[in-house]
Amino acid sequence: MHLSRTVLGLAGALTLALAGCDSDDDDGDGGQAGSAGGSGQSRTNFFVSSDKSPTGNLGGLKGADARCAALAEAVGLGSKTWRAYLSVEADPDNAGGPTHARDRIGSGPWYNANDALIANDLDALHARTGDAELFVDERGQKINGQWGGSPTPNEHDILTGTSPEGRVAAGMTCADWTSDSATLAAQVGHSDGLGPMMNSAVPFNSWHASHPNAGCNDTVPRGGAGRIYCFATD
Repeated sequence: MHLSRTVLGLAGALTLALAGCDSDDDDGDGGQAGSAGGSGQSRTNFFVSSDKSPTGNLGGLKGADARCAALAEAVGLGSKTWRAYLSVEADPDNAGGPTHARDRIGSGPWYNANDALIANDLDALHARTGDAELFVDERGQKINGQWGGSPTPNEHDILTGTSPEGRVAAGMTCADWTSDSATLAAQVGHSDGLGPMMNSAVPFNSWHASHPNAGCNDTVPRGGAGRIYCFATD
């Protein structure tokens, strides 16, 4: 009888211990909530596209948005509404008027694929500078640039068509992202916020408005690859 009671007591203690372990595991996954691909709980709502475009013809805003959505879907972020950070001069969905990149991306805050805060709101976003550690792709990988130890080639020129204030840069949108003409150009920003010799002065430090590229026919010269910025609006 005493032996039976002892066995029952040990069994009860083991059950409680196992239940406690399960509870700890449930609580412990909170640290994964912000990681890319994490059970639909990811805070990730910003990334630099991992894919590239050889020209400035992105299929307009709709084509660029679809590109962001497809990349997000591939890493488990497809439930969000994604928009490319691009400005256009004549938007058919805006009565033919301009659409500014800053008006397409929600109000923040924004987090990258490594769950690091990019900015809390639109003013903070446009006041900050590029950073190779923060402006990463949808898998959390850094973009080749001018940062120390970066692989080659340099690909930090990100297409935006946008002014420092986040509004359309007239004549710098590759005909609203529908042209691959060598006579047109696009405004780009530096994802790493650096220029030659790791120069962090204005305008090299701007993530969205550093300089025009060499032409809409080829995104590579001057340090590009036809990447875009993607933001979730919800």
